[in-house]
Amino acid sequence: MRAVVQRVSEASVTVDGQVAGEIGKGLLVLVGVTQDDTAERAKLLAGKVAGLRIFEDSDGKMNESVMDISGQVLAISQFTLYADTRKGRRPSFHECAPPEISEPLYEKFVSYLGEMGLPVETGIFGARMRVRLANEGPVTLILQT
Repeated sequence: MRAVVQRVSEASVTVDGQVAGEIGKGLLVLVGVTQDDTAERAKLLAGKVAGLRIFEDSDGKMNESVMDISGQVLAISQFTLYADTRKGRRPSFHECAPPEISEPLYEKFVSYLGEMGLPVETGIFGARMRVRLANEGPVTLILQT
């Protein structure tokens, strides 16, 4: 699994003009699933996201996690994170897991975050979404399991 994690002061996702999920201070996480991913990888990635120390402490150092600051997570499924762009100009998506694999693993990822006590909002799996965010820092990281 792969995730693009952005530290945000606020973020939201809309589908067909309706807000599907929105958060204040926390993390926007775009989640990609490949064909050989497992529930164990989803759990590992959720743990990495929850424990990632990218929020500033009282000394101004990135030393606190989203859990430490009582932040929120907006998790959005993003199959294009596994796009292969090595050949030509059109991305290939052969590494992306099909929906029957990726949707349950994405849902497990979200569930694992919730089990750790994090408030989690989501988009709608497979929908065309509009994501808005205020990236703080900016801080953007790529995680992979």
